[in-house]
Amino acid sequence: MGAYLYLALAIAAEVTATISLKLSDGFSKLGPSILVVVGYAIAFYGLSQVLKAGLPIGVAYAIWAAAGVALVAAIGVLFLREPLNLAMVAGLVLVIGGVVLIELGSAAQ
Repeated sequence: MGAYLYLALAIAAEVTATISLKLSDGFSKLGPSILVVVGYAIAFYGLSQVLKAGLPIGVAYAIWAAAGVALVAAIGVLFLREPLNLAMVAGLVLVIGGVVLIELGSAAQ
């Protein structure tokens, strides 16, 4: 499995775990609580495989974190009825822009 496929797995698992954390209601609901633990375990395993495959840690973590932030924010707005305003959108754009700069800087080395 390629590094970017493992990275996609890690991101999907982390997003699932984070959304499940919200749905677990302080770990009082069993199903979402199990998804939290399993999701984070898969996420960290996937990230470890990304690093083992040779993707630089700064690039891998930047993509993982930014994608997670953006996806969790989008899911929160679309499905959990969380508010979204211009400042939050600007913040997401800056996070994603930062990842692009990290990727470009890494490629220039």
